[in-house]
Amino acid sequence: MTYKLIALDVDGTLLNDKDELTQRTALTIREAHEAGARIVLCTGRGPANAVPVLDELGLQGVLITHNGAATVESPGPKLLHEYSYDVGQIEELIEYCRVQGIHYDVCTALDMFVDRVGEEAAGMYDKFGVVVKRVKDVLAMTAPIVKCTLFGSGEQLDAAESELSQIGLPPGIQSIRSGAHFLDIMAAGVSKGSALRQLAELWDIPSAEILAIGNYYNDIDMITFAGLGIAVANSPDAVKAAADVVGLSNNDEGVHDAVQRYVLAAAAGAGGQ
Repeated sequence: MTYKLIALDVDGTLLNDKDELTQRTALTIREAHEAGARIVLCTGRGPANAVPVLDELGLQGVLITHNGAATVESPGPKLLHEYSYDVGQIEELIEYCRVQGIHYDVCTALDMFVDRVGEEAAGMYDKFGVVVKRVKDVLAMTAPIVKCTLFGSGEQLDAAESELSQIGLPPGIQSIRSGAHFLDIMAAGVSKGSALRQLAELWDIPSAEILAIGNYYNDIDMITFAGLGIAVANSPDAVKAAADVVGLSNNDEGVHDAVQRYVLAAAAGAGGQ
C-alpha cells in the first residue's frame, strides 16, 4: 500500500519525553515527503507552538491543531477552518475550576488566554513554548473560542472528569482527555479524526491511503479512521487496542521506524518490481 497522507501526533509520539525531535526522525519524515506523501501534524497544541515543530522538520503545509478544532496552513499561519463556541457556554465549568483550584486557559484559533496563572502552570507553558495573553476575566471575552483546557494533577483531572460525567456538559460541548494532565473542552463532534477526514475528502485521498500515528485517547478516532493506525508503545492500553499496529515508543523513535517500515520500505519494494 502506498500511503499518500501521514498524520502525526506531536507530544508523546513525534517528540520524545525530552520534547525533542531526533535528527533521524526528521530526515525520515522529509524523505517520505519528498517521495510524495503529505505530512500533517495532528496535535492538541495551538498553531503558535505547533508550527515551529513543522518548521523544525523543514516543511510547510497544513496542520490540524487544538485536537481538530482549528486547521491552519503555514507559512502564516493561515486559518483554514475552525469549530468554535461562546465562552459563556462553559461559565459553570470555569467557576468550578476556580473553586477547585484547577488551572484553565481558553484558546481562540490562534491565541491562548488566561486570567490567572500559578508557578506550576507557568512552568508548563514554558516547557511547551507557549506565550499566553493575560486578560482580567476570560468570561468577559467576546471572541469565539475553540478550546478550553484544564491543567492539573492526574488526580485532579480524574475527579473533574468524574464530576463532569455526572453533571453533564452544556449542549454542543464535549470533553476529551488529551494527556495525563490535560482535559480539553471543545465543540461537540470536534476531533483529530473528523478534521483528518475533512482534509482527506478535500484532497481526494481515501482513508485506506492514510497512515496515522498517535499515543493518547484523543488520537483514537484518527488512528481508527486511517487505513493503517499505529499506536506507539508508550500508549495506554485502550489506544493500543484501537490501533492496527503497536510500534516502538516515542523514546525509541517510533515514528521513524513506522515510516521507514510502512512507507519508505514499501515504496522501495514497489519501485524494484
